[in-house]
Amino acid sequence: MTAGDLGTRLRRWRHALHEHPETAFTERWTSDYLAAELEALGLVVTRGLGGTGLVATLRRGAGGAGASGTGAIGLRADMDALPLHERGDLPYRSRTDGVMHACGHDGHMAMVLGAAHVLATEGGFAGTVHLVLQPAEEPGRGADAMIADGLFERFGMDMVFGIHNTPGHPAGRLSTRSGPVMASEDNFEIRVTGRGGHASQPQMVVDPLVVGAEIVLALQTVVARAVPPSEAAVLSCTEFVTDGARNAIPGHVVVRGDTRSFSPAVQDLLDRRIREVAHGICAAHGATCEVTYTHEFAPTVNHPDATALAVAAARLTVPEDLVDADVAPFMGSEDFGVLGRAVPGCFVFLGNGDEPGAGGNPLHSSDYTFNDDVLETGVRFYANLVRTALPEAGA
Repeated sequence: MTAGDLGTRLRRWRHALHEHPETAFTERWTSDYLAAELEALGLVVTRGLGGTGLVATLRRGAGGAGASGTGAIGLRADMDALPLHERGDLPYRSRTDGVMHACGHDGHMAMVLGAAHVLATEGGFAGTVHLVLQPAEEPGRGADAMIADGLFERFGMDMVFGIHNTPGHPAGRLSTRSGPVMASEDNFEIRVTGRGGHASQPQMVVDPLVVGAEIVLALQTVVARAVPPSEAAVLSCTEFVTDGARNAIPGHVVVRGDTRSFSPAVQDLLDRRIREVAHGICAAHGATCEVTYTHEFAPTVNHPDATALAVAAARLTVPEDLVDADVAPFMGSEDFGVLGRAVPGCFVFLGNGDEPGAGGNPLHSSDYTFNDDVLETGVRFYANLVRTALPEAGA
């Protein structure tokens, strides 16, 4: 197959997937489509992991140990779309009103399909490749669901790899790093209870609105004064809700927010300090509160051995000036982190373009588009990665 033929096929796959977006755990059309295409390439497809997830397996050669260990690696792509209305007039725009691929998962899936095609038709490796098509990345639940269904027991892997497109980075740049590369996401909710009353008689109430406002301001000091300067963290209050009215001081206030960090120790520190600040301020004012703190996404921490293989493959794929082997960590979160806790993994960023309208529109925006020009770069990277991790005898 010529490069032109591969490019045409990649665009066909990506555009079909873009036209049929489905949100978390509803990816039934997507799963059917992927299974049919992978089976047509001769891969063995196992369905129903984590609900709509699937694994396609390709084996070549004797399957020796290779650079990865025992001779099996995973390539993962996410499947779900977002509940957003798509703007624009693309000929392959979403056919489902209010749902669109605004994070590029259509491109991620197309690249894995392309890698399957290249590896199935050209070979060049000895071992086993499991293509992991994961549902429900956006809410951070799909990886856990696949693991609970026996992903790694049924499909043994020495390492697992993934790609995410990155608007704002030059098209085709491959970036990664060893160690923490994407943050955890935790959510908190603080429910403050005071005593409401008439707005004209504030001396008769315990005003939870004032208490909540003081909590919001005090939380701004947590990162600056409790987290060591050598660590990274973000604490953002994102919602402030009351049950008051124009002339009624509320009885209850809810403060919600989001934290990001790279280590369990910092997660625990943020959890503890949020509780201490909220309860302390409430006590000072005669109010009470309930605090909940939930872990939504694990941090993504790249394993050094897997990262070394990914960097070597990147250098076989693009010129050296398009390889960044020590990219700055991102404060965004990714469900891949759960997979990387189970087996050594490496997550790689693929530049989507840095100009608006040419790959530079931000993720999760209604006018985002995946840049088709980088599809072949992703496919070549995956093929080089497999051949580097699982070389043929004598290669």
